[in-house]
Amino acid sequence: MACAALRACFKHPETCILTTFADLGLSPELLKAVDAAGYTEPTPIQAEAIPATLMMKDLIGIAQTGTGKTASFVLPMIDVLASGRRRALMPRSLILEPTRELAAQVAENFEKYGKNHDLKMALLIGGVQMGDQVKALNEGVDVLIATPGRLMDLFERGKILLNGCDLLVIDEADRMLDMGFIPDIEFICEKLPEQRQTLLFSATMPPPIEKLAKKFLDNPKRIEVSRRASTNENITAFKIPVKSREKRSTLRWLLNNDLVETAIIFANRKTTVRELNKSLQRHGFSSGEIHGDIDQASRNKELQRFKDGEINILVASDVAARGLDIKGVSHVFNFDTPWHPDDYVHRIGRTGRAGNKGRAFTFVAPEDGEAIENVEKLTGSAINIFGKDDVRVDLPKAAQKKASAPQKKSVPEQDDSDSEPDEKPKRGGRRKSAEAPAEERKPARSSRNADRGSDDRKADSRGRSRRREPEDDPVPAGEWNGPQPGFLNVGFD
Repeated sequence: MACAALRACFKHPETCILTTFADLGLSPELLKAVDAAGYTEPTPIQAEAIPATLMMKDLIGIAQTGTGKTASFVLPMIDVLASGRRRALMPRSLILEPTRELAAQVAENFEKYGKNHDLKMALLIGGVQMGDQVKALNEGVDVLIATPGRLMDLFERGKILLNGCDLLVIDEADRMLDMGFIPDIEFICEKLPEQRQTLLFSATMPPPIEKLAKKFLDNPKRIEVSRRASTNENITAFKIPVKSREKRSTLRWLLNNDLVETAIIFANRKTTVRELNKSLQRHGFSSGEIHGDIDQASRNKELQRFKDGEINILVASDVAARGLDIKGVSHVFNFDTPWHPDDYVHRIGRTGRAGNKGRAFTFVAPEDGEAIENVEKLTGSAINIFGKDDVRVDLPKAAQKKASAPQKKSVPEQDDSDSEPDEKPKRGGRRKSAEAPAEERKPARSSRNADRGSDDRKADSRGRSRRREPEDDPVPAGEWNGPQPGFLNVGFD
């Protein structure tokens, strides 16, 4: 009866209303696992993809990050693979992921939803020993989740055969394109049986991915649940025009004043990730870092610390931009404007997940003008500039500001590497000044301010002049009080 309902739904989707997972034709055992996970209603991509997959149709799924895309192929795969037996070295199904983190995330989903089924899974990723992976393949697996690099390595060593794979999933295809994996995917597809089911999922569909789909998919059903490269409506996004040297002080101000619970901060370069994490830790923030130069075990450990709440700030490269489903991420900060506009969608998609609200901030330096224009062109909407009405803390009245003006101190000091991204800290006085205790630095700053009218000021400030910022000057009377990043003046009278 369920099959008949699915066929009718597939032929006439406009008349089919699926409101629960039970309506999708999933098995009772799988429905128990879904219910235990706390899910009751399928997302749009799940409601359309699950019935088509159960009917063994090829599929192209276009959906933005955070829409439940992973479950849309994991759930039907479990039921499809429930019957049949596994053989040594010949996985029955294959899921290709661009990064180790994404592969591990999919593996977690299979463990969660497949607990009532006798299915065996293997995870093939780089950065870990091959021994256990080869052992699992020798015993036979139903589901093989792999990154292209490690899969190709084992295939060339004769440790795996692909001619028994009847179901292929290519996940995050546009990311595969960015990482240069398309030739590997073509090679893998040519080694698979011609008669197979292929599911391709991607947040965007650039021409090379369209070409790949036409070559390896047979009359696929196309599902597009949102406009291309659109951003999640649960995310409030801002851009902040800021000088490169002021990015860190601006970030610290936001972390302290925007009710940040947990945050992921993205940077374009690995060196920026390392230096920014050290800077945040020096300023008392509980932060960690992940990027491509860290081995897999350390990356997993750092991610687990973030999930467990041991740290509430994660500084990351784009290795974490896709697939990481971490509950409760309240903020995403693009410390650097992404070089590739598609990465913007995936970065900010780490917040605002599962119906929750999130906030995303993108720092736009003068040299990032073209990059942010490309982002806005891709998403089809302009990103609002962060203003005083968007601040999450109560600000004192102007009268209070005037009264406190004589005691007002200057802006929080820049840390020892508040410079252009990835620029190495200067030697000499600058580092020494940053590492000195606050009690030792304050008199020097007060003395310098007291001598501003003297003719000897320039001589006394030799070697330190580059530490002076425009925001060191007194702030005009208005609605703002205390330390104030310069970016908050943008667009105001």
